[in-house]
Amino acid sequence: HPGAKTLLDACQSLPHMPVDVQSLDVDFLAGSGHKMCGPTGIGFLWGKEDVLNSLPPYMGGGEMIRDVYMDNSTYADAPARFEAGTPPIAQAVGLGAAIDYLETIGMERIHDYELELGDYLRRRLEDVEGITVLGPGVGTERAALCAFVAGNVHPSDFSTFLDVEGVAIRAGHHCCQPLHRALGYSHSARASLYFYNTKEDVDRFVEVLEETLRFFGSLGNIVDGGEGGNGKDGDDEGFVPIF
Repeated sequence: HPGAKTLLDACQSLPHMPVDVQSLDVDFLAGSGHKMCGPTGIGFLWGKEDVLNSLPPYMGGGEMIRDVYMDNSTYADAPARFEAGTPPIAQAVGLGAAIDYLETIGMERIHDYELELGDYLRRRLEDVEGITVLGPGVGTERAALCAFVAGNVHPSDFSTFLDVEGVAIRAGHHCCQPLHRALGYSHSARASLYFYNTKEDVDRFVEVLEETLRFFGSLGNIVDGGEGGNGKDGDDEGFVPIF
């Protein structure tokens, strides 16, 4: 539709690559603080100035008005009209410091390093017996993360065992439950990397992962996949952790 506005959710890309709102020419762009090394509980919405000023406030309070009369009010220009009341001052200062930190390192450097690290992670996992890596294969450009499954081993069990060894991964739906269902899995485990990680971190992760797989393999047919496992129909209720 010619009058439609474009809102880009850039929470997943802003911490990992250069993003230029001018070249994208979107109307709005959303970012998240904690994904950019900043505090939790804060994010931001960038918008074209004329579009923002055409929108009415969604909340009333201090600092968002221009003039108040008995029968009407006028509102401050954006962004003040959308920031009624006391803002999260400490979080905003922390987010600003995090952005300065990332820009000092350089988003191009971060992006290039993450591509190298992600490729290394994917290649190392290719040699791990008993797991299936989801997504692009070896040699295909990908983000610095890999989601994987392993027979009937529940990803939450994986994450619990790896956590004991000082390796943090995520287990669950990863905010894409329909995709898991389409792939035939109820959950997956995910190893995610950032610029502060190293290839040595990847090696340690793979080492602990293989140790964990050997443990579950000693329990019987769990790793190879028994009856009603993770790779069947993506049923959440029928696939639960054992620990």
